[in-house]
Amino acid sequence: MPAPPRGLYLITPDETDSERLLARVAPLLALDVCWLQYRNKRADAGQRRQQAHALQTACAAAGVPLIINDDVALAADVGAAGVHLGEDDGDIAAARAALGADAIIGASCYDQLQLARQAVAAGASYVAFGAFFPSRSKQATRRASPQLLTQAASLNVPRVAIGGISPDNTGPLIAAGADLVAVIAGVFDAPDPIASARAYLACFQGKS
Repeated sequence: MPAPPRGLYLITPDETDSERLLARVAPLLALDVCWLQYRNKRADAGQRRQQAHALQTACAAAGVPLIINDDVALAADVGAAGVHLGEDDGDIAAARAALGADAIIGASCYDQLQLARQAVAAGASYVAFGAFFPSRSKQATRRASPQLLTQAASLNVPRVAIGGISPDNTGPLIAAGADLVAVIAGVFDAPDPIASARAYLACFQGKS
C-alpha cells in the first residue's frame, strides 16, 4: 500500500470573483500541497461549475488532486479526483459507485468515531474530524479532541484535522495522528498566503 498523504489540505474560500479565486489559488498549487478542495457556499450552480472546471485545469497542471465539496455530480462532470461529503450530503457508497474505485472520497465525521467507522465501511478514502479550535468558516460547530485522531488510527485511512487550525496549534494534532490539516482562512486570509502555507508545511517536516 502506498504511504498515506501527509501535509496541507487546502480548501478554497467563498470567492464569487472567479478570476480572483484562480489568482489566489494558483500560486499555492506550486507548493507541496497534498489536495485542494473546492468549496464555495456563495456561488450559484452555474458559477460553481465554471470555477470547478477552471480549478481542475489548474490542479491537473500542478499535479494536485482536486476534491469537490458536497457534489458528486459536479466532481464527475469536471473529472475531479474525488468528493468530500458531510453527514447530510449524500451516500458514500453511492459516491464510490459513481466516481469509481480510484476516487478520493472523504467524509466529515465531526467529533464522532462511530461516524468514521461507518464512513470507512461504506468506502470512504479518508475521514475528517473537527472543529478542533474556533473556526471562522463554521460558527456553530461541534468540537473534536486530539484523542479522536489517535483512536481513529485503527481505521487505516488518512485522518484529516479541520477547524481553526494555525501553524501554532498544528504540532499537537500531528502528534495525535493527523495526516493532513485542512485550512481555509489560515492561508487565504493571511497577509502572506504563501508564507502561511509554508509554515503549515514546515510542521510536517521530520514527522513520520
